[in-house]
Amino acid sequence: MSDPTLHATAQDPGDFAVQIADQVESFLVAVTEVAKGDEPDSAVPFLLLEVSQLMLAGGRLGAHEDIVPDERYEPDLGPEPDVDELRERLARLLEPIDVYSEVFDPYEPRKARVPARISDDLADVITDLRHGMAHYRAGRTTEALWWWQFSYFSNWGSTASATLRALQSLVAHVRLNQPLEELNGLDTDQDLSEDALEEEAGQVMAEEIAGPLGLRTAK
Repeated sequence: MSDPTLHATAQDPGDFAVQIADQVESFLVAVTEVAKGDEPDSAVPFLLLEVSQLMLAGGRLGAHEDIVPDERYEPDLGPEPDVDELRERLARLLEPIDVYSEVFDPYEPRKARVPARISDDLADVITDLRHGMAHYRAGRTTEALWWWQFSYFSNWGSTASATLRALQSLVAHVRLNQPLEELNGLDTDQDLSEDALEEEAGQVMAEEIAGPLGLRTAK
């Protein structure tokens, strides 16, 4: 069965570019606002929503035919904007649940899980998206779409999907009032093997973090 989205974007790439750019810009603005910490009670549900919407843009880029840039070499965009402050703000905001365990490639042979941080992931995704947005704002629409598509496959797609799984899992644990393994005490340089998890991870009831993170537990 053919995908009508692909036909539409092939016929009108300008509209496709505008739609992708709007979704990217919305994500950049939204996460930056969350990181300010003005509304910590709604941080996790809001991030779940924003990352979910960004993955829709990623899916459309992934389903689109290969985008070829106009120039052989990418124009110099100058120094990349610093995301360290945003990363640190997110880490403080998400401190109780920032660290989670991740398997990088589900199709590779079974490997031990490794620790990751939602704050690092979001900052990493934002770096990729801002790079493409710089091209877009400079009028290099094809270059922007190429970069967003390429980096979706090579980095931000898998990073954002891992973050989405972590956020969805957190919300599910809280809503179902299930215990959470407290991973925030682990160093992200450590190996999260089964033995390490059993030795290091404690138990924290979902209800203990539900209030500060703007979530409801099951009654």
